Amino acid sequence: MRFVKRLSYMQDILLFNYPSTMVWYLVLVAALLMVPLCFGQYWVSLMVFMGIYVIVALGMNLLTGYTGQVSLGHAAFFAAGAYTSAVLTQKLGVSFWLALPAAGVVGALLGVIVGLPALRLKGLYLAIATMGFGFIVEEVIVQWDGATNGVNGLLVTRPHLGPVSFESDESYYYLVLVTVVILIIALKNILRTPTGRAFIAVRDSEVAAESMGIRLSVYKTAAFCISAFYTGIAGSLYTHFMLFIGPENFDFMVSISFLVMILVGGLGSVHGAVFGAVFITLLPELISLSKDFLPEFIAGQAGLQAAVYGLILILFILFEPLGLYGRWLKVKHYFEQFPFYKKGTFKRVRKFHRTEQQ
Repeated sequence: MRFVKRLSYMQDILLFNYPSTMVWYLVLVAALLMVPLCFGQYWVSLMVFMGIYVIVALGMNLLTGYTGQVSLGHAAFFAAGAYTSAVLTQKLGVSFWLALPAAGVVGALLGVIVGLPALRLKGLYLAIATMGFGFIVEEVIVQWDGATNGVNGLLVTRPHLGPVSFESDESYYYLVLVTVVILIIALKNILRTPTGRAFIAVRDSEVAAESMGIRLSVYKTAAFCISAFYTGIAGSLYTHFMLFIGPENFDFMVSISFLVMILVGGLGSVHGAVFGAVFITLLPELISLSKDFLPEFIAGQAGLQAAVYGLILILFILFEPLGLYGRWLKVKHYFEQFPFYKKGTFKRVRKFHRTEQQ
């Protein structure tokens, strides 16, 4: 087992604790760059979806995993980014390279709009409020024919950068990969700042955070804003990859899948966001493959995917609340400590102050 003796605050906020960690990440990036050369179009398209959902999961984890604010309406921010990019590029002739950040900004503005009224809400009430916002945005998409084309949806095209075209799935994969790497590094840096530490303080105890001078209204709203910005960027990338969007792409089940993503991957972890996005992308494919082995009366059910999502969510909450990344940490810690591993090392013990039991 390796030990790091920290002698200064700057050592405590290093991006990589060990030089070898940076080497392994560089190897991973190199392997990802080789994906279009080693795999077919089907797997490349799956990897594109994984990258898009990683961006969503990063935003969701910042809000829920690091700040403790539950959201069941992130499909609304996803839709806002998607339609903003589609309308700007297809109806107004704006370049994709301007529409992409604009989609994030529109999502961030909506995040502020949701975050401000929700400041006095927490837990189940906050989840219900964000769910209601998601239904409102879905209805706006259907009714606002002039901008969104209603239930008929919008057709979009792939972007270009001078002579470079992103028409093929392989080239679009590299665009998504670069965006994911940039946003992961940005989030890691946000979490190392005083703002990131304030988010974690708010999650752990709002009373203690406020007593230390942390303004809850500012940091809760900022968490919604940054999270919605990430989700809006993902929505823009999703739009130009799918080439067509409609209201059915942003229903309530999308918000549920986003929540399942971070709970399965691991709350409060960048690695967990990646693991959860990979899992939620592969899960529909696994469900489709398993239908051939299931009884016909089960395989033919329309709500099979929603039922599987719910079952997986229950199982992880009951048996693995730390998610896939938590399981990886346990396995790694077991081998590092063997044969002196203590079974209760990762047992979560939470103490409540009397003022927080209400």
